[in-house]
Amino acid sequence: MPHSLVLNLIPQSPIYPEFLTGRHYHALFLTLISSVDSSLAEYLHSSNADKAFTLSPLQIQRQHKQNYHTLQFSHQKPIPPGTPCWWRISLLDDTLFSKLTGLWLNLNPDRPWHLGSANLYITSIQGTPQSIQPWANACTYSQLYDQASDSDRTLNLTFATPVSFRQGAYDNVLPIKESVFNSLLSRWNKYSGIEISSVALESIYPSAFDINTEVISNYESKFIGCVGNISYRILGDVETLAIKQINTLANFVLYAGLGRKTTMGMGMVRRV
Repeated sequence: MPHSLVLNLIPQSPIYPEFLTGRHYHALFLTLISSVDSSLAEYLHSSNADKAFTLSPLQIQRQHKQNYHTLQFSHQKPIPPGTPCWWRISLLDDTLFSKLTGLWLNLNPDRPWHLGSANLYITSIQGTPQSIQPWANACTYSQLYDQASDSDRTLNLTFATPVSFRQGAYDNVLPIKESVFNSLLSRWNKYSGIEISSVALESIYPSAFDINTEVISNYESKFIGCVGNISYRILGDVETLAIKQINTLANFVLYAGLGRKTTMGMGMVRRV
């Protein structure tokens, strides 16, 4: 069962830009895991396999209506103490979620967590759909599949943090249909237990897009990715089963993310 959890946090000391990076978010997540299962944290740290979680960059909670389509993925200034923030964690299998149940149930709002040199307090966790927080959700794989439309031929995706796909020895930042849907298919088949043998890629076409590239320099080398909005259409004489499977994968993107470095804040995508 995939979960998309939003942790609400308040820093007690400034969070400096050099700590607002993918590897520091990754380290904070492993610290949370280690607090309830140190061996699991060590396994996740050392494993090179596709990992069953994704992380977002830290977001500042805005006073006015927040734009959730594009998230802040780099910070030029420190986040001041007392600033309400949120951080999304998605978990793709029940084993990982159940390991963390003790952390959620015994959450101590007075216990500080560390992001670099800053102390953070987790004030609450949202794990169900919220009208003001579209990144929080939970749904079984069976529900994702059963509730997917077998007639909707329009797939609108928003790339909220930079997306890039590995092709051979190099990265490709263009969200071609093969990269997008094969990425989703691979993660779906690995975690869902409901195999989709293939995607009718020959029926999927981009119909509209408003995308651009962004460069992030908070990695060992610069990371280039695509952000913005893209719409795909299912065209031609396509079986309802194939349409249902494509819609399933499009809905799954909230949890799975897309492409590279999803465990470090990149590749956050929603269907809108």
